[in-house]
Formats: sequence, structure tokens, C-alpha cells
Amino acid sequence: MSNISIGYSDGDVDTNESGNRSLNAIIDDRYSRRQTILGGLQASAVAVFGTALLSACGDDDDAPKGSAITVNAGADAATTSGNYVTLKGTVTGGTGGNSWSQVSGVQVALIQIDQNTVAFVAPAVASATPLTFRFSAENGTKSDETVITVSPAALNFNAVAKNLDDVVTVPAGYSVSVLTALGDPIIAGTSAYANDGTDTDFASRIGDHGDALHFFGLNAAGERDYSASARGILVQNHENITETYLHPNGPTNLSSGPRPAAEAIKEIECHGLSFVEVKDDGTGKWSYVQNSAFNRRVTPNTATTFKGPVAGTDYLKTKYSPSGTAGRGTINNCANGYAAWGTIMTCEENWAGYFKRPSSGPEEDTANRSDREQTALARYGVRSSTGNYAWSSATPTQDIFTRWDARAGTGAATDDYRNEPNQFGWVVEIDPYNPGTTPRKRTALGRFGHEGAWVGKLTPGKKVAVYMGDDSRREYLYKFVSATNWDAADANASNRLAVGDKYLDNGTLYVAKFNADGTGNWLPLVFGQVPNRPATGGFPEYVFESQADILVNPRLAADAVGATPMDRPEWTAVNPVSGEVYLTLTNNNASNRPLNGTDAANPRHYNDPKGSSNQYGNPNGHIIRLREAGDDGAATGFAWDIYLFGADSADADANVNISGLTADNDFSSPDGLWFSRDQNAAGQINPLLWIQTDDGALTDRTNCMMLAALPGHVGDGSNVTITNKDSTGATAQQTTIAGAAATAATLKRFLVGPKQCEITGVDSTPDGRTLFVGIQHPGENGTYDAPGSNWPQSQSGTASGRPRSAVVVVKRDSGGIVGL
Repeated sequence: MSNISIGYSDGDVDTNESGNRSLNAIIDDRYSRRQTILGGLQASAVAVFGTALLSACGDDDDAPKGSAITVNAGADAATTSGNYVTLKGTVTGGTGGNSWSQVSGVQVALIQIDQNTVAFVAPAVASATPLTFRFSAENGTKSDETVITVSPAALNFNAVAKNLDDVVTVPAGYSVSVLTALGDPIIAGTSAYANDGTDTDFASRIGDHGDALHFFGLNAAGERDYSASARGILVQNHENITETYLHPNGPTNLSSGPRPAAEAIKEIECHGLSFVEVKDDGTGKWSYVQNSAFNRRVTPNTATTFKGPVAGTDYLKTKYSPSGTAGRGTINNCANGYAAWGTIMTCEENWAGYFKRPSSGPEEDTANRSDREQTALARYGVRSSTGNYAWSSATPTQDIFTRWDARAGTGAATDDYRNEPNQFGWVVEIDPYNPGTTPRKRTALGRFGHEGAWVGKLTPGKKVAVYMGDDSRREYLYKFVSATNWDAADANASNRLAVGDKYLDNGTLYVAKFNADGTGNWLPLVFGQVPNRPATGGFPEYVFESQADILVNPRLAADAVGATPMDRPEWTAVNPVSGEVYLTLTNNNASNRPLNGTDAANPRHYNDPKGSSNQYGNPNGHIIRLREAGDDGAATGFAWDIYLFGADSADADANVNISGLTADNDFSSPDGLWFSRDQNAAGQINPLLWIQTDDGALTDRTNCMMLAALPGHVGDGSNVTITNKDSTGATAQQTTIAGAAATAATLKRFLVGPKQCEITGVDSTPDGRTLFVGIQHPGENGTYDAPGSNWPQSQSGTASGRPRSAVVVVKRDSGGIVGL
């Protein structure tokens, strides 16, 4: 349903999309309750749906002409939550003093347009709810009323078709613009971005591969205001780089080294986070403020500090940090979390590959390593012969380069960087409102390939829970539960990182086990309760020596307690109303999820053909969700089901397309996941969920995408038994618990990105009327001389130039909440 305006018009087009009363009934009712002022009333009522008009005009034959003041509030009408409603009153013969007020119904904020016109955003409702408004004239002595009936939120847009275009495509009635992009200068005095590989000083520019993001509101005085929607600090992760576009002729000696120092510095500084002030100019046009005092970059070279049980232990001691408490930077930051006290929690994901540590060959790192060290390093995949970008080989040599060589020398750990890998894989808390503070690595939350860290629904007097995926195939879902109960007063504390100390440095780390009957258990990873990890894969039994050992190596501890290996657990999101936790399981391959290796929580093994190639395993992924026992984040039991199964609707049968996806909502490889803020109608009663993809399976049909959903709840579906089939034709049955099937009313494709991109990172302003979306690595398969995309230049029609990761702003042309 479109937005609605109430006011005068000569239009005569009926566009009523509801099942409400007929036009004649509305007019009859309006005449029956009209107010006659000074002997007569000229009645005129109009409802505007989008651009079409519904009107009723008539004369009161009994009223003396020319002797009356008439006041008209407009016709009764219907709309849905999130629509932008305009009320326009008319007065004939009056002298002024006109105003609008709300008489009854869910209270809304009236936006003053002029003395006759106001607007509001239709609020969240659970069922059709009337809101009555009064239009008064002559300083309140004469008035008329209108009733707007608001129905529950709906996906009021036409689904975007799958496509391979080199633009960001959004539904009709929406607009998209680029806000920030790779290389944009964010510090005063930094030059404009040339985008030809010659740019330097990325510690003063937007980084590459923008990922998760969050908007932190600012009031007019530049102070924290989490309800502010016109000005704020946009915080974005920068996960990785597309190195070919960063240098004039691509990278030098990337595979083996030595790397030129200037190239290595540029690549290093492109990682981390950016903090950038952004603002609305008052017309809905957004821009960033280059010289803002809030702007800063946090890169792999930024000073950090360790907090929690691992801080100061031998696991973290290096040449740079002999005390084991100081760190340097953050890297491969993917998803994030927001703390209610006003901080960002950024997550270090695929950090292991940046280090040089050959596990075989002439440079193998075994002679000075214990069996325990080798077991742990192998479990985390620290075994590259050069490191992703061979930074440790950069010349001339500097400590910021040699730190990426994790081989152990013959001396002490404080003589080299053998423990540098232990300094990564953490959740890092940063205060965006105070650029002078040092980021804190929260070791109580464990070290792994952190995809995200989303805080559960907060309840005063109860523990704080944080939900975290470990982004790799056959890894686990974790939960941290604070030792301290939540105090709502801490949400407004001025020392925000001290509040983080209170809730995030002491508590219990758990890992999830999903049972076949739709129940689950949180298994505590506590020293003394975790058994030894058995010998496996050529590595000996691992005996845990302390709680710090478990927190540095939770993958080993999760193996030992028998947690459920998942199909690449990535983003977590928490329904702000129900508290249910959603987790994207992006995909898996046949070797990691074979026909005889499925389970109820990871139930599928199938083929999704792509051209002439076969893709066996679970190439399309799924989204699982759980509800804590007693709706308590500290519970040790939960119920679960699979909310959605990714599938190609054109090829998949009912054993694969379990959710009943169609061409308007089919997807593959869900990754980003975010529920709308509970500050606006999209995040209330039945919150809107955004789903983003990082796909390689459907890319013959479409670029990556973002979908909007109105999900139900755990248990709204049923048990399903499916038949899986492998590449030999062998079959096996698997029973799972599936959520309710998707429909056009509950799931639609909202956005498709440009070529060779990933859609990742989403947040809105508190009012929900501006949506920020991250477009990562467009053209990632191209080269500096043959780009795989020309976006974002192509968004405005320019089919040239190197591609750049960027943040786009999506607005609803009518001014309503995005997605509804």
C-alpha cells in the first residue's frame, strides 16, 4: 500500500486498496458527523494514495451561501504501519489560527508542514487501529475530525527482479545514492581520491571492502543522541582489499615477495574501521563531513589494549607487547555488534591467513614449537607459506611488516612474533563518540573467526548475552553470558568503555549443541568442566591448562565438549521484540557436508547446477533461529527451527526448496542479517528483517542481493523429512524442523547489487526513513586494466573507472519507512 495524503483535490480516481467501507458509506458517515459552523458547511474530502486521488465533494443546500466558515479535515482513510501520511485541512472564510491535534489512538509525532498541513509516520500496530485527528480553525473554536485506520506492517513494494546489471537496483518508489566510497578523504587536508592506484595515506581515507556498519546519532550540539536521525557517526568495518585496484599496475610480487613497503603500507591501512560523521541537509540528501572531529580510522597499526581473563598471560606476549596487555590494531573486520551503552563491537574474522608460518618445507615452523602450539595453530589455520599479501617480506624492513611473520625463533616469545596470531580473533570494543580512547579487545568472549557479536534482548536485573558465529565451514555458534546483571542506567553512562569492562570482561562462554528433536543445549567452556580434546588428524590429545587456554582456543574446547558443527555460521541477529536469535549458515561443500554427514540442523546435501558445473553439498545455505528457554539469555537450553532454506527456485525440487521460494524471493548464501531498530515501526510488534547475500552459486543468474522479511517465530512450521542425493545418485533421508514457508507477504527481494559484489552491512537512522547499505568488492574478479565493474560510477551512467566498495543511502520517495 502506498503512502497517504489527506486534503483537498478535484481528483476523481478510486485507488482504495483495502476492504474498508465503500466511498458512499464514508461520505454518508462524514455528513452524519460533520460540524456546521455559523449556519453552514461545504464538505470536501480527499484521500491520496500515492499519486492517485479519492475525492467526495458536495454542497449543503440548506446552508446560506457566503455566510459560513467551513472547516474540513479530509476523508477517513486506511494505511499500513510505516507509511508517511499527510493531513491537509481546508478552511473557507476563516481568519487564521489553524492547527492539527491528535484526539485518540496510538500517539504519533505530528510533523508541521504549514498551518493547514501536518504529516506523520503510521505507527506499529498489531491489528487495524483507528487514529483520530482534529483540524481546528479560529484558534480552536471551529474544528473537524478525520480517522486514519492503520493496519499492521506489510512489505509494500514490488520485488526487484534478479539481474546482472552494474548498478544497485531498488524497487520503484525508492531512490539510491552513494554516500562514501573507498579512498574518500575523511581528514582535513587529505586530497580527493584519484582512483588510479596512485593514492596514498589510507589512514586518512575510507578503507576497502566495507562490511558491517552502524549509525550512532548526534544532536545539533554534537553530543550522543541515539534517537537523532539527521546527523550521526557512521562506523564501518573494512574487511579486506581488492589489491589490483589499489596500485597503478596491480601489486608487485604478491605471491612470493619481496613487497615494496609503500604498497604494503597502503594495503595494511585499507583494513580496519572508519568513523565518519554524516548528515542530512534537511531535504533527505546525505553527505559526509570531511573535517569532523569524530572522523578517524582504526587500522592494523592502531594501538589497542587487552581486557579480560587472557590479558597479561603468556599467550599474548610478543616483541611489541612483553607484558601481554598491549596490542596493535585489528584486521579482517567483518560483522559487528552494538552495545546499548553506545559502543561498537567489531569482530576479527579470517585473520589467520595474514601470517607467514609455513607448516612444511624448508621454512617450516616446527622446531621451536611445542605439540600443543602446533595443534592449536593448525586448528586455527595459521599455516600460510607467505601470508595473504606477503607483508612480512616488505622492504625496507620495519616492525609493522615483520610482525606478520609468526615463526618461532630460538629465543623467548618476547624476541619475536610467534604469539602475534593470538593477538587476533577477538571482539574489539570501540567508543565512536570519543576518538581519543583506545580500542579494547574483550578476551572473555573467546578467540575464533568472529563474524559478529550481537547482544541479546536486554532485561534489567538479568544477565547480558552476546551471540557469535565462527565463520568457517563446520564451526560453531557461541554465546557469552555476563557475570553481572543488566542495569538500564548504564545505557546513559559517560564512560562507555568502563561499562564494557563491567559486562564483557567477566562471564561464561558457551557453545551450542543442536538436538534432533528441535531442542538445544548451551555447553559451558569452563576450565575444569571441559574434557581433553582427543587426538585427531595426526595431532596428539590436547590438555587444557587454564581458562585463558580455553578462551584462546575455544575451537579446541568446542570440539572436546561435542558441539554441533554448522554450515559456516556467520551473522547473528536478535529479534528486538521476541528476543529470538537468528544465525545465517552461508553454505557448505560436499567434503564438509557429505550425504552421510547431515543432521537436523544442517539437513541438506544436494546439487545446485551452475551452467555445466555441479555444486554438491549445501551451496545455497540456510538461516536457523532459536528461542532461549524462559526467554532468558542466561538459559542453558533452547528451542530451534530452520527459518529459511536458500534455493534456486528455477532448478530446486521440494527436497531443496523447502521454504517454497519463488522468482521474487529466492536467494543463495545468506550472510548479513539485521533486524530493524525498535525505535520505529519497522522494529516493533513484528520486526522487519534484512537478509544479505555473499553468493557464488547463483551468480550465473543474478548479482548478490538484499531481501526484506517479516518472519514468524520458532515453531511456526513443522517437521519435514527430505531426500538428499549425492553425485553418485545415492540417496539418504534426513528429518529437520522447518519454519513456515515463505510467501509474497513475508519475503521479497528488495535490492540487487552491481557486478561481482557482496551486499554486506546495513543499518538505518532511528526513524527508519534512511537505510545505509554496504556494497563490497564490486568487480572483484577483474584487474586494474580490465575492471570487473565500473561501479559506483556506473550508478550514474559512467561505464568506466576502477570499482570501489561504498555505502549507499536508500530512501523511500514518499518519505515513509524503508521496506514497509
